[in-house]
Amino acid sequence: MLVAAVFVGLILYRWISQERLQYFAPRQDVATPTPEPSPTRPPPIGGKLDTGRLFNGITLRSSVEPTPGADATTERVDPESYVLELKLKPRVPTPNRTIEELAKVSPKLPELIPALSSMLPTEPVSPLFAQLYDTKLRMLRENLGRLDLLLSRHNFFDCQTILQLQHPQTHRRALLLQADMDVDADGSDGDRMTAGTGAPTNFKPFTSYRWPKKTSQPNPYLAATQDKLKHAEDEFAAKTTTPDRKRDFRNAITQLRAEVTTLQKYSFLIGTTDPYIVIPGAFAHERDGAKTGDYSLVIFGDGIYPAIVGDIGPNDKVGEASFRIGKEINPQTTPYNRPVSELKATYLIFPGTADTPFGPPDLDKLQARCQKLVDEIGGATVALHHWENIIPPPPSPTPTSSPVPSATPSASPAGSTSPTSSASATFAFPLASPSPSK
Repeated sequence: MLVAAVFVGLILYRWISQERLQYFAPRQDVATPTPEPSPTRPPPIGGKLDTGRLFNGITLRSSVEPTPGADATTERVDPESYVLELKLKPRVPTPNRTIEELAKVSPKLPELIPALSSMLPTEPVSPLFAQLYDTKLRMLRENLGRLDLLLSRHNFFDCQTILQLQHPQTHRRALLLQADMDVDADGSDGDRMTAGTGAPTNFKPFTSYRWPKKTSQPNPYLAATQDKLKHAEDEFAAKTTTPDRKRDFRNAITQLRAEVTTLQKYSFLIGTTDPYIVIPGAFAHERDGAKTGDYSLVIFGDGIYPAIVGDIGPNDKVGEASFRIGKEINPQTTPYNRPVSELKATYLIFPGTADTPFGPPDLDKLQARCQKLVDEIGGATVALHHWENIIPPPPSPTPTSSPVPSATPSASPAGSTSPTSSASATFAFPLASPSPSK
């Protein structure tokens, strides 16, 4: 009995030792079985496309549902034997209608515009709201096969409401939007700023609000656009360019030529210096919608900011303002960092108020015009924000050497100007005058 116990003990000791050695020994990957995919992390469709990262806020549910089939040779040629079905189920939001619902999003709004509640008709929701979400749904259907083009959750739910308002006494109409705020840093104007303000991703040197140039000073982005045009023309003319590439370059040449002509003829708003908002293009085609140049207000927190409708954006997104407005509201704003991510920005647009012909923005006129429009809807309890001109004055001319004056002064030729006066362009923005020499 003792011998048997010792024998069993030796076996147990050896087994335990082997287990400990295996625990500390390096693991062999080839011997490790491949784990089954976790049900909470579905495998990618193929290649390096990670659908979990791609959907950007879309809740993803997936499953594999096999059914018995014929032999592999038969099933390989049948397109119905290996099918992926995509079904997106977005909930279309209900727009806010009452002053109480508006206040839940922007608590200061009823206090800032006291007459707002009296401007709400029985059915205040604008048809533009349904049109906006119809467009979003249409774009989802069109792009469902291109997962990388689908609207993110953030951009699908970017509009809280669109209301059509009218003051009962003055009959002044207004369009109210509650949304988030993306950043528009587009635009350029060589007459007012000879240097560019940078070119972030998707930057365009144009805005929808434009006017004929006032000076011969070239647009700061003209030279780069001309270089792109020359490169495209050279590539199109090269003997090694394939027919498909020639077609691409032909289209690019047509577009670039139009851009060069536009930059030579027009000036535009500047996102970094001018206060303006952006509306979907579809808004401009509706009778009760807004148009480029219409005066507007941006209301956020306890501030009211005068602006104009300065640019037209895509039809399936809403809520965007110039970099100048975004930076004033949130100092952390950049072309890539929106100033307001929640749906707490209110845009009040006054349809039919645009002044024509368009010209360089006049900040004093903007202030006075928006104040008059605010008074026509019952007034505001706070002063409108006053925009200061932040465009630097043009550089001083380089002084030239003057001839030694003669003892006897001579009369100036008729029509000449004195050395201290010079012809200069008239800007809507006030520019600093040079100090008189002492």
